Amino acid sequence: MNPDRTLPWDWYGGRIPDNAAVDATAYIETSFSFYCFRSRLPRGAEIGRGASTYLGTMFDVGPQGHVKLGDYALVHGARIICDSEILIGDYALISWNVVLMDTYRLPLNLPDRRRELERLPTRQPRVPDAEVPARPIHIQRNVWIGFDACVLPGVTIGEGSVVGARAVVASDVPPFAVVAGNPARVIRHLEPPPL
Repeated sequence: MNPDRTLPWDWYGGRIPDNAAVDATAYIETSFSFYCFRSRLPRGAEIGRGASTYLGTMFDVGPQGHVKLGDYALVHGARIICDSEILIGDYALISWNVVLMDTYRLPLNLPDRRRELERLPTRQPRVPDAEVPARPIHIQRNVWIGFDACVLPGVTIGEGSVVGARAVVASDVPPFAVVAGNPARVIRHLEPPPL
């Protein structure tokens, strides 16, 4: 990465935010991934050693949000919606069109939701900004999340687990489990590797 925090290969004329700590060995395909990044924390994003983010990945991080990609984690075309904290462990693999959301961003109450949607066209970028709770997501080491899956607020996915394509994960996943479906449920257990 250049000292001015641009990417020499980038098709988009943006830059990596100053409060995004990116290891020198990490790869970010485009700074457009940070178009919706609004974190005001000193470290709003951390991208670890050898980690990679590819085209279509979007860090939609609110003012108090913090996202961390562990060492050698690979994220390909995921939408990361974070108003609290989303931690992605070392060697995790996040497939295309995955949605990780630690918040719903909009109120459940219908009149409040309508008011927020009416305000949306006045913002740049056009992202909801309602006062709704956020609950951290923790994805532990060696997790593989298949394409089109959705991980909802407050979920922890245990080490070595696999989330099937198009699964909706609404509750914690134990370590070394395979989950699938909507809502996701354990369909088998994996043998942990020898120590």
